[in-house]
Amino acid sequence: MITISSVEFQRNFGRYQDVALTEPVAITRNGRERVVVLSVEEYQRLKRRDRQVLGLEDLTEADLQAILAAEPPPEAAAFDHEVAG
Repeated sequence: MITISSVEFQRNFGRYQDVALTEPVAITRNGRERVVVLSVEEYQRLKRRDRQVLGLEDLTEADLQAILAAEPPPEAAAFDHEVAG
């Protein structure tokens, strides 16, 4: 992903439209990333994935074993109070 300023984006809109067809373009304002421009195909792919729902029957035995064996990272302990009870 390339990162450019909003001024650069405005000056070269057509160029960055073309770049966004092959990779996302992050646009900054005051040095902070604000928005990302990406192709319609990539946006639609992400939206489809966002709506994908799996049931237990969709998981393999290996998937289930991997889930059972998973351990949270140490920094996740900061949220233990949210599930205690």
